[in-house]
Amino acid sequence: MPYIEPGQRMPLDPLIEKLADALPNEQFAGQLNYAISKLSSHLLRKKLSYARVNEIVGALECAKLELYRRVAAPYEDSKIDQNGDVF
Repeated sequence: MPYIEPGQRMPLDPLIEKLADALPNEQFAGQLNYAISKLSSHLLRKKLSYARVNEIVGALECAKLELYRRVAAPYEDSKIDQNGDVF
């Protein structure tokens, strides 16, 4: 879950902002994938184990699900209202 305490966010937020600013405004999927892969690789270099791999995969999956729940689903709902439902 991304809802960590504010004190845990403070050292990360400036780094995340800098990384986000370094990505292009459009067609950034490759660069985003690279950044996520490099971060995962760095964490695995610290300790390679099934538990660590599972922790990273779990965090990625939960981040994906939360992005869908909070951003994509409401956007799709607005498009249903705008253009009509298909179900």
